[in-house]
Amino acid sequence: MNTPHLIDLQGIRKIFFADEIETWALDNIHLVIDRGEYVSVTGPSGCGKSTLLSVMGLMNSPTEGRYRLDGRDVTSLAPPEQARVRNRDIGFIFQAFNLIGEMSVFENVELSLTYRGELTRKQRREKVLRALEQVDMAHRQKHYPAQLSGGQQQRVAIARALVGEPKVLLADEPTGNLDSRNAHMVMDLLAALHRKGGTIVMVTHDPRSAEQAQRQISLFDGKVVDDRLTRFAMAAVG
Repeated sequence: MNTPHLIDLQGIRKIFFADEIETWALDNIHLVIDRGEYVSVTGPSGCGKSTLLSVMGLMNSPTEGRYRLDGRDVTSLAPPEQARVRNRDIGFIFQAFNLIGEMSVFENVELSLTYRGELTRKQRREKVLRALEQVDMAHRQKHYPAQLSGGQQQRVAIARALVGEPKVLLADEPTGNLDSRNAHMVMDLLAALHRKGGTIVMVTHDPRSAEQAQRQISLFDGKVVDDRLTRFAMAAVG
């Protein structure tokens, strides 16, 4: 039996309605992503990139179409079950970091695990420290977000995304709020995670960041207009 695609989108449409006006954010998307792939999603502002990521992350339901995640049809799951799938199978990295200022680095990373009743406090601690070590931030576990640089905050946000050992990392402009030095550091970290077998889907406006992925998907007016291997991937094969 063939292993199912990790992400399988078939005929996905997302239509927003406002003041009797229809906006087609996604139009008949057919897209599959397999385990271990590193995919960048590019295109002009308003083309549907973030909407596509939100559908993949079960934060937005498609108007039409079918979404299978690791072989399971998640399109019509009830919201509580979608939330459970999102918590266990999907890690999110945001442009704005989205750390909670009143919580320490350790507490920010641990937060998503508190919804998993089967984990003991000791197990949660072990997972948090392992995730922080992956991003070289274990020594800052007692600090608060305001005490960290932008690059350090994003590394903590990546640890938070990793702590639940998700099947896929979804990154929405992960370097958008960073200077070039910290952006380079974050991209190196994502590349290292991919080399260890991680599956990553990254929305980016930066052509240099897009080329660091294996595969680049381009959107325009809610449609996939290009899907190709990047120069980096072709050079690695060659």
